[in-house]
Amino acid sequence: MCLCGSKLLLPDKMSLESVSICPICSSSFFTKLLSAKDHTTTGEQFEIVKCSQCSFALTNPRPDINSIGKYYQSEKYISHTGSSKSLFDKIYIFARAITLGWKLKLINKHKPIGSILDYGCGTGEFLHHLKKHGWAINGVEPSNEARSKATDLLQKPISSSIEKLEESQFDVITLWHVLEHIHDINEKLFFVKSLLKQDGIIFIAVPNHEAPDAQKYGAYWAGYDVPRHLWHFSKDSMKKLFDKTGLELIDIHPMKLDAYYVSLLSEGYKYPNQSKIVNAFKAIVNGLSSNLAAAKDQNHSSLIYIAKKR
Repeated sequence: MCLCGSKLLLPDKMSLESVSICPICSSSFFTKLLSAKDHTTTGEQFEIVKCSQCSFALTNPRPDINSIGKYYQSEKYISHTGSSKSLFDKIYIFARAITLGWKLKLINKHKPIGSILDYGCGTGEFLHHLKKHGWAINGVEPSNEARSKATDLLQKPISSSIEKLEESQFDVITLWHVLEHIHDINEKLFFVKSLLKQDGIIFIAVPNHEAPDAQKYGAYWAGYDVPRHLWHFSKDSMKKLFDKTGLELIDIHPMKLDAYYVSLLSEGYKYPNQSKIVNAFKAIVNGLSSNLAAAKDQNHSSLIYIAKKR
C-alpha cells in the first residue's frame, strides 16, 4: 500500500497529514501494521504502518504540527502536567524518582561533569537533579504549562524551541522519550547533533515496539500512545537512523521499569472493567516476564541509545 499525498482535511475532527516518504530509507511504500486507539484524550483510532523496505513503523496519517497540541491537553499526560491524582500518576512519579539517580550515574560513566541540554525537559525534575550535582543545565520544552513549571523549579528560563540554541554547544544532550514525538525527525536530529561538542554524547530513550510486552498487548500496548507517538522504533531502525544522521552508536541500555508501567497502562486499556488490584498484579507479572524474555537479546520495553558524532 502506497500512502502518498500531504494533507487530508477532516471537517470537525482534525487536520491529518500523510507521510509519503520513509525518513530512514526514502521508500514510498508502506503496509499496515495495526490500528490503535488514543486512550488518553479522544478515543480516536489511528493506523500504524511500516515501511515495506526497512520496516520502520510510524503513525500514518497523523495530526499535523498545528493540530497535535490538543492530544496533549489532558491531566492523564503526566510528563507535561506533573499531576499525581491517579494511581498511574503516582506510580509514574515514583518510578521517575528512582530513575533520576540511575540516569545521572549512566551519564557520569561517559561524562563526569559539564554542560547538559535536556530536549523535552517536561516540568524540569531531571535537570533539577543534575543541577544539584554540579551540572550546567539547559532545557527545551514546547509545552507552555510544563515549561512554566520547569522555569519555576529551576529558576532559569527554559527555551520553547531548540532552534533558539543554535550558538550553544553541550557536553551531553538527552532526549528522554522525546524523539517519537517529533514531526521533522531527520532535521531535528541533525540539528541536535550540531549542538554537541566534538566529544559530546547524546542519550536517546524511546519505546521498543519489538519488546515482548508489545507483542503481548498488540494494539493495546501503551507504548504506541497514538497519535502523540509519531514514530515506533526498534533496535534496527534506531541504528539505521543513526547511520543516516551521522551518529555512532556507543551502547544500548534497558529501562526495565518501563515494562511494568507500560504493562500497567496496557492492562487498563485492554481490560477497562478489571479491578485495579488485578490490573496491578498482572502488570507486575507481565512486566517481569517481558524483562526476563528481553534479557536474551536486550529487546526491552524501552531502550536508551548512547551515541556520539562520527
